[in-house]
Amino acid sequence: MQQTLDIRTDGNSPLVPVISLSLFAVASGFLMSLIPLALEARGMSVNLASWLASVFYAGLLGGALISARIVGKIGHRTALVGFLIAIVLTVATMALVASPSMWLASRFIAGVAVAGVFVVIESWLLMADTEKARAKRLGLYMASLYGGSALGQLGIGFFGTEGAMPLIVVAGLFSAAMLPPLVYKKGQPRITEHSSIHFSEMRNLPSAAYIGCIVSGLILGSIYGLLPLDLERQYSHNQVGMLMAVVILGGMAVQPLVSWLNSRVEKALLMAMFCLVGLLAIAMIEIATVDAGLMSGLFLLGAAAFALYPVAITLACRKVCESKIVAAAELMLLSYSVGSVIGPVVAGKAMNADHGLMFYFAICFAATLIYMLVSTKRNRRRGADGVDDVMPVDL
Repeated sequence: MQQTLDIRTDGNSPLVPVISLSLFAVASGFLMSLIPLALEARGMSVNLASWLASVFYAGLLGGALISARIVGKIGHRTALVGFLIAIVLTVATMALVASPSMWLASRFIAGVAVAGVFVVIESWLLMADTEKARAKRLGLYMASLYGGSALGQLGIGFFGTEGAMPLIVVAGLFSAAMLPPLVYKKGQPRITEHSSIHFSEMRNLPSAAYIGCIVSGLILGSIYGLLPLDLERQYSHNQVGMLMAVVILGGMAVQPLVSWLNSRVEKALLMAMFCLVGLLAIAMIEIATVDAGLMSGLFLLGAAAFALYPVAITLACRKVCESKIVAAAELMLLSYSVGSVIGPVVAGKAMNADHGLMFYFAICFAATLIYMLVSTKRNRRRGADGVDDVMPVDL
């Protein structure tokens, strides 16, 4: 695995990556919900949805291993355009060929390219000169990513799920995301160094951070890949798009609270709290008899699911020196990707039973809640402030 680059921030403007990310997020949000809903209309089994989600995250896992090397060789601007071109080609292939094998191959390649987009944009934004600037840019990143994803869900109501038109619209949005780096050719970070990271050093990071990222992948991979299908059993395609937007808006709305609590609450305990919120959300969804109750439950489900990953990353980077923070974050992305590959397959089998997907989410949240509470109690005894007291990381 390659470590994220050591980058100088001379003239590093956040404008290009934020605009590109916003358009990319709208397209990705639309596509994630479109894929499982479009299968039946194109003569493919809906059972393919879980495998399409898993193979996408398998590509994301592979892309996390090679993207930094590519960025190091060709630079941020060129790499961003190249990754987006690859994504557009995969969407065009899916629009032209309704074949399970071609869709699986396209989603794997798309996963690799999406990992590249995240590596480019995250390193571009986070390589600021001060902590205050990094925090401000991270806020822009989260708002663009989750806001765009929520907006993209509404595309199902506007463009439907049948025919090639929805996929053409998605390809057009991804193409539009190339315009900022193509038009504005200045302002990218200047690469000065590229180094590697050894897997043997992964053991020095807190285990609770790995668990948090893996569980985040288990849940979010299934939310994106299978929740639209689960909701489709009772609601129209237009309603499914609106409900998925509510889930992602929950994830967006909770980010300021996550940032505020991160510096005030023990990290493992904080993840336990959000797991408890997730269990409450599932209970609300299952007993809801009116739309307001369902939407409230889905909003809280999104808040709980999207909160785990940023808290886990913060925990992982707690004892890491500044020059190695992004390398540790890459390890967390790998952990998230592992969970995202496994989650949709397991959740897909659970969906064969009534309320199976919600039961799957409940098991994930409950097991993580217990683990985080035990971890907090154990580390308080050690005087480690509720997190694993490990040796300083030398990545």
